[in-house]
Amino acid sequence: MSTQSQVIIEVINSEVLCHNPLGDSAMRRTPVYLPPGYDNSTTRYPVVYLLTGFTGRGTILLNDSAFDEPIQERLDRLILSGQVQPLIVVMPDCFTRYGGSQYLNSSATGRYEDHLIEEVVPFIDERYRTRAEAGYRAVMGKSSGGYGALVQAMRHPDIFGALACHSGDMYFDYCYKPDFVKFLNATGRLSLQTPAALQQFLANFSPKMHPKPANFFDVIHIAAMSACYSPNPDAPCGFDLPFDPITGELRPAVWQRWLAHDPITMLQDEQHVAALRRMKLIYLDCGSRDEYALHYGARIFCRRLDGLNIPYFYAEFEGGHRDTQFRYDESFKAISKVFG
Repeated sequence: MSTQSQVIIEVINSEVLCHNPLGDSAMRRTPVYLPPGYDNSTTRYPVVYLLTGFTGRGTILLNDSAFDEPIQERLDRLILSGQVQPLIVVMPDCFTRYGGSQYLNSSATGRYEDHLIEEVVPFIDERYRTRAEAGYRAVMGKSSGGYGALVQAMRHPDIFGALACHSGDMYFDYCYKPDFVKFLNATGRLSLQTPAALQQFLANFSPKMHPKPANFFDVIHIAAMSACYSPNPDAPCGFDLPFDPITGELRPAVWQRWLAHDPITMLQDEQHVAALRRMKLIYLDCGSRDEYALHYGARIFCRRLDGLNIPYFYAEFEGGHRDTQFRYDESFKAISKVFG
């Protein structure tokens, strides 16, 4: 086997993201990892779709970090050592001006689920020598990417036959509600408590804005999640907040719309349960001190799977929510095994 791998940056001109509500570019730079030996064979390869977390896009995985292993080096090491079979890895760009899309369709952000399922997957199967069937296609990610991997597998078992969720968003009561107070405090300090003021802030907000206002992340994070989970085209900002912006009191009807996207709640739908039964692998892990309490969400999710007699693998490791990319070694090895 040749020891030389490749990373090709495909630029996908998305039709479904044209004229998206936030005015984000429809041109999506999508890294594709080709394993050593790809050019010297006629082999067809399994494909893994690796989804980044909130504030990330696919190209961030290529970063040559001083303190971490870039994805190309990681995959080369795993493949050349025989721990993982040769495979193609695709890193989609589902970033938005607010920081992310949760890989969902939303009238407030755009059709990012459709971009992934209807555009990226067919593009890769047409352009590269893939094994173009669900049994040889996996989806994985960390944080919001882990959420996206879990939800997309539950919604599209005809596309993905295996999933790995690292520290994915779930049990929204724990992982999001504490940040509601941070949003309220930040909007109070920044005088953004009226819909008009928040609308103006979001209209002017850009990743290129410098200097950014203090506590801007506390605002943009919950605004972004509201845009994903409770869009409302008739609202001034294009979405409904799940709480009163002045008093902080929860809005039960809006909160229920959020919970409909919670993987814990999604297990109440027999179609999603049936999808998980079709998975060749359900891999979950989380740090035992996750700052967003996602280890509790993972434990609850696994308890639900136990009750449904759905097999899975779950591990907790010492650590929090960040600097956990080393866990990719474990999920890539697990996925490789089920590809056969």
